[in-house]
Amino acid sequence: MNALIFAAGLGTRLRPLTNDRPKALVEVGGVPMLQHVIMKLKNAGINKIVVNVHHFAPKIVEFLNCNDNFGLDIQVSDETDKLLETGGGILKAHKLLGDEPFIVHNADILTDFPIKEMIECHQKSNADVTLLADDRKTSRYFFFNGTNRLVGWGNVSEKKFLPEGFTPDDTVTPLAFGGVHILNPTVFKPLKRYAENNSLDAFSIVPFYVESCQKLMINGYTPSEKYQWIDIGKPESLAVANSLFEK
Repeated sequence: MNALIFAAGLGTRLRPLTNDRPKALVEVGGVPMLQHVIMKLKNAGINKIVVNVHHFAPKIVEFLNCNDNFGLDIQVSDETDKLLETGGGILKAHKLLGDEPFIVHNADILTDFPIKEMIECHQKSNADVTLLADDRKTSRYFFFNGTNRLVGWGNVSEKKFLPEGFTPDDTVTPLAFGGVHILNPTVFKPLKRYAENNSLDAFSIVPFYVESCQKLMINGYTPSEKYQWIDIGKPESLAVANSLFEK
């Protein structure tokens, strides 16, 4: 299995830290977030990684070169000209990822859940996509049925739900997306068709998942044991993440 790390974000909420570096190189515990994610994937047995870049892209390339790609096959998907968001970023990285399953991991997510367990869950389920999802407070949720299959999405604060006609009830479970997902190469064709039909090059993957949940098997995965999960994209959460390394 290969991997794609989203490292192209602007990190506007972390300014002034991101005035001179990409968010992926902001340090937690004295180590750049990109390195945390790379080592997590490496320790899970993944040896081919694609990293997408945009904001201060040369600094990420230099960081990888200075560390000899951490002994892995790491390639860069260059979005310097235009930030393509998650859906467009996956499509652009297709040629580099090849036609085998791959795990997508946001560079701003610090987490210690067992990736191998998620991979095994994905493989056993025969799902097209597996999403890291858990019971965490947010305004936007994925909704899963009794077999853990995605059936809808909703912004509960705005009472807006998709796909059209979907209304959550007590037969579905709302879970927050954790920024890690596994995709089979079967997803590339419908994802490309979705982009073309909607005349999109830069777009989020979430609306595609929601629109496709009746055709593709998109499952949720929640780790079996308690785990750490922090989105370091805000100053307050970055401070919490750093505090974990002060003990």
